[in-house]
Amino acid sequence: MQRKIIHIDADCFYAAIEMRDDPTLRGIPMAVGGSAERRGVLTTANYDARKFGVRSAMSTAHAMRLCPHLTVVPPQFMKYREASKAMRGIFEEYTEIIEPLSLDEAYLDVSESSGESLTATKIAKEIRAKVEKELEITVSAGVSVNKFIAKVASDWKKPDGLTVVTPEQVDAFVGALPVKKIPGVGSVTAEKMHRYGLKTCADIREWELHDLIRRFGKFGVVLHERARGKDERPVQPSRIRKSISVETTFGEDLAGPTVWEPYVDKLFEQLLGRIESANASESIHKAFVKLKFSDFSSTTVERVGTAAVESDYRQLLIEGWQRREMPVRLIGIGVRLQDGWEHASRRLPFEQSED
Repeated sequence: MQRKIIHIDADCFYAAIEMRDDPTLRGIPMAVGGSAERRGVLTTANYDARKFGVRSAMSTAHAMRLCPHLTVVPPQFMKYREASKAMRGIFEEYTEIIEPLSLDEAYLDVSESSGESLTATKIAKEIRAKVEKELEITVSAGVSVNKFIAKVASDWKKPDGLTVVTPEQVDAFVGALPVKKIPGVGSVTAEKMHRYGLKTCADIREWELHDLIRRFGKFGVVLHERARGKDERPVQPSRIRKSISVETTFGEDLAGPTVWEPYVDKLFEQLLGRIESANASESIHKAFVKLKFSDFSSTTVERVGTAAVESDYRQLLIEGWQRREMPVRLIGIGVRLQDGWEHASRRLPFEQSED
């Protein structure tokens, strides 16, 4: 049986909720995040702000330089969770096979729910209409044969869009995609691929699997499959989440702790946002850091603790760096959660800065 997958993604979710509840925020550049005075980071920005280059995970201070008249409001996660729960209720009217990726994003498997009278496309249309009517926000949707294509499709006509990629359209649709549309291909990997002449999925198809593995390791298998529109991953309603983390890859290797200091502030703000969104503050068991060095070796340092403390991460990063004392190309920080803590699968609001 041909699978029918819908990917739903709310349009600038946090900002949309704030604009819904405060009409004075509509039609002006606004964002949700911490204050510039406290070295805050944005969780999202509305489309008026994005015209100025303002983006999520950007420091508030930098965003204010790009858009001096930007209005920044603090996040209200309780309100966002309530809206997310209401959206989930609408999804459940059509299927029980729902995989939430964050408060504002989810996969739905409607293979068993759809038929001649109720197609996957019609389900997506009805969901979008109900969310707009009941929550007064808009969502974009992608409909296709697997998770990869459905997710790409949901972003195709944002905001407030619907894109359907039928089985007959998959080959041409995927072939024309830029390589950065493949999940896991960030700016660093994309630049490397471009150097090899790989700019679209059609270009990747010209390479043999063993050549992709030789150049990109295990990720070469993923590239080989996605470039052909293949993605067998099932929609998973839930899983046990063991950790929450954020990381960033630098465009150039950094010499040591004094150079990466500004990045730690940003990462810590992002981590706190993820922990809050996952409602996991009471479930922290350990703090950990990860460093990847210029020779691609890596190390991880952990410490038992019940809270995320910025000074602990700085110390752990130094401890990790002292093991090699080499330039660093990636740093990450995170928390391990107590055994048995179960939560819906989620990617959560912040993206890592690079790969």
